Amino acid sequence: MELGVTKSAEKYKFLIMFILGLAVWGCTPTTRITGTWKNPEISAQKYSKVMVVALSDNVRARQTVETDMKAQLQQRGLDAARSLDMFPPTMSEKGGPDVNQILAKAREQGYDAILTVALLDQETETRYVPGAYGYTPITRFGWYGRFRGYYTYWYPTVYDPGYYTEEKTYFLETNLYDVKTEQLQWSAQTESHSPASLRKASITLAELTVNSMVQEGLLQ
Repeated sequence: MELGVTKSAEKYKFLIMFILGLAVWGCTPTTRITGTWKNPEISAQKYSKVMVVALSDNVRARQTVETDMKAQLQQRGLDAARSLDMFPPTMSEKGGPDVNQILAKAREQGYDAILTVALLDQETETRYVPGAYGYTPITRFGWYGRFRGYYTYWYPTVYDPGYYTEEKTYFLETNLYDVKTEQLQWSAQTESHSPASLRKASITLAELTVNSMVQEGLLQ
């Protein structure tokens, strides 16, 4: 009898740990590519010199994304540069550099492709996270009959309340353009759910993007 109780307890313990594991996994920050498109008329050319352009009015975000994307491209042996180094932001500047300036600079310095990264949309979901204790019906346990039992059980519940948390999902698009023709050669849509930080999301985005372009045969 005792052995049966022990086995039953172990099963319940395993189930609880499994459910808790799923809960933690479900809240884990994730960044993934949800879809890609490749120009069916693309030539066999592989790009080797890429200018990275992050479309953002947030200088810190632009710098982080361009830096990480440049680093990933360079790890693959490509010549890569940040648009931020060519067009530093100024206090009076509204938005990024003019498209004609970017194309002129890319052609002048021999870049054969421009890689853009843009935030298309974002969603915010407010979720309630309960405290460590849950409500129990009055008829289930007998401690309601005595103050000591009632107080001992509910005291930690009252002082360990739940809270509200915001979970954000960002939708990004990365495009690769041919400098000579200005035609879109490849595009990827990425979804980033509750990223732990801008830097971590940026590094993952860069890794996923460059790996995908390599697999598609777009980079040397």
